[in-house]
Amino acid sequence: MAQDPEKFDSAMATWQEWQDAPWGRLRYTLAEANLVRHLDEGSGGGPLRILDLAGGDGGDALRLAARGHHVTVVDLAPAMLAAAEARAVERGLADRVSCLLSDVHALPAEIADGGFDVVLCHNLLQYVDDVPGTLATALAPLKEGGLFSVMAINRHSAPLNVAVRQLDPAAALVALDGDRLRNEMFDSELTLHTAEEIMPVLGELGCREVRHYGIRSFCDYLTDDARKYDPAYYADLERLELATTARAPYMHTARLFQLTARKGPAS
Repeated sequence: MAQDPEKFDSAMATWQEWQDAPWGRLRYTLAEANLVRHLDEGSGGGPLRILDLAGGDGGDALRLAARGHHVTVVDLAPAMLAAAEARAVERGLADRVSCLLSDVHALPAEIADGGFDVVLCHNLLQYVDDVPGTLATALAPLKEGGLFSVMAINRHSAPLNVAVRQLDPAAALVALDGDRLRNEMFDSELTLHTAEEIMPVLGELGCREVRHYGIRSFCDYLTDDARKYDPAYYADLERLELATTARAPYMHTARLFQLTARKGPAS
């Protein structure tokens, strides 16, 4: 599925509102928490070189840069990258964040062969036709033993989301066997996947130590969105989400799945 960068740039204001909403904040908080579990393994605690593919306006990158790491954000949408650069300057992180306008599937040699310590591939798979090819391309810049993180909308969550939020069991029944979702914000047709489908692909591509996490196991099924803006309620919700991100069975029906893995054979 070829993507039009203009669709992403034109939705910038709506996207940033989403990021600031409770569900957006949870998405980034949980992803960061899951990454932090693994970032210091074998690094000696020093700064890491991180590649954030399809990183948009730097939602993941800025959090990791604030931890002292050096992050390269790659994206096809110019306005998104401009926003990432502006946010890095605003937060005093410009020396740790660099942005590159590029198609993930046509990375320049200095990126494709860059020997990065960490590669993020968050919310890209739902936009592509060739998932194994995209994952192979994403893994190429990662050094042996480096950390890989992939995130996508969880197909298992679609029937639940429709039944609970739209109160439409008939549509939920159809969604049980569907794999498509219309994203109104970015005016795009998405293909949904499951962690159970992607994990074997990572194994075939030479990944090991694959870990499965759920992003927003409860938030999206709580229908009182207004209450989520209450600080005390949000704090309780965040603690619940953090407690269940790696806990079965909750990650299997979370709105998003996140998989982390190491590149290369076990030592």
